[in-house]
Amino acid sequence: MAVRDRPVIICAPEPRTLQILFTPAQMKRLFDQYEIVECEADSVALLDDATLSRTRYIIGQPPLDENVLGKLKRLRCIFNVESNLMDNMPYEVLFERGIHVVTTGAVFAQPVAELGLALALNLARGIVDADLDFREGRERWGGEGNAGARCLSGSDVGLVGFGDLGKAINRLLSGFRARVRVFDPWLPDSLLREHGVIPSNIEDVLSQSDVVFVVAAVTSENQHFLDAGSFSLMRPGASLILLSRADVVDFDALMDAVRSGRVTAASDVFPEEPLPLDHPVRKLPGFLRSAHRAGALDSAFLQMGDMVLDDMALLDRGLPPMRCKRAERETVGRMRSRPVSHN
Repeated sequence: MAVRDRPVIICAPEPRTLQILFTPAQMKRLFDQYEIVECEADSVALLDDATLSRTRYIIGQPPLDENVLGKLKRLRCIFNVESNLMDNMPYEVLFERGIHVVTTGAVFAQPVAELGLALALNLARGIVDADLDFREGRERWGGEGNAGARCLSGSDVGLVGFGDLGKAINRLLSGFRARVRVFDPWLPDSLLREHGVIPSNIEDVLSQSDVVFVVAAVTSENQHFLDAGSFSLMRPGASLILLSRADVVDFDALMDAVRSGRVTAASDVFPEEPLPLDHPVRKLPGFLRSAHRAGALDSAFLQMGDMVLDDMALLDRGLPPMRCKRAERETVGRMRSRPVSHN
């Protein structure tokens, strides 16, 4: 098949690259079956009309307006490989035309859940601080080194949000025999019970948990909804693990709660990324820091490529995408996540 006869794929996968998403064998398959047009996200709207009219798929989440969409006459699916749905295209028009918008963010659930569990275990047992003390000859042996330590097994755990990440954490917690309470206003109680968790309001999740995992996406309804009042409800000595997006919490209030000694916290996400060198959280005792690296594994990125190719094969046969997660008409407009700048 001549190149001009192949379906066009516009590739603008910022901050990813095709080389991160696809193995050499997959890249060959991609370039053999499709005409690949690589460009910056902001340049998609500047492509010539002929190219836009022949485009079947977009890999990435470039800004699109109704005028550009009108030229994308054969577009079937937008594959978002950034994972955050942003308000940069008219989703209602896409849905009206039957164009799928799908995300590959589910690949991050398992690696983020595992690092989240590691953060929780560290806060429970003081592993990092004990190691740093040992390096400096300040170690405390035996029971003297366990002041305030506790077991995760048999504890009370709270989850704020129960999407792919929340479910992955719950699976990992099964071996700890923890009592898991979940607050997620977008899900029915019956579904939560099917997963063996206790449907709860936010007050009970905060006040009855030894560890609280915050894994909710940022929406128009929940920005900074975990504030000073929320943290005051937590048990003395409890821990909060922030894994989704920093905009879910009032970050200054969280630092104040940690600074007071009432709670400990760990976070893989921050209000600014990269974080300024003089940001007070960098030296805050009782706060464990991770540089938004929980899900950034090569294996996860390559799994994204697998999902994209599998769903393209289905769409080419006139079937709906099944591996990637489809954006929902009712909720996509509420998402308020900011784009990431690093893989």
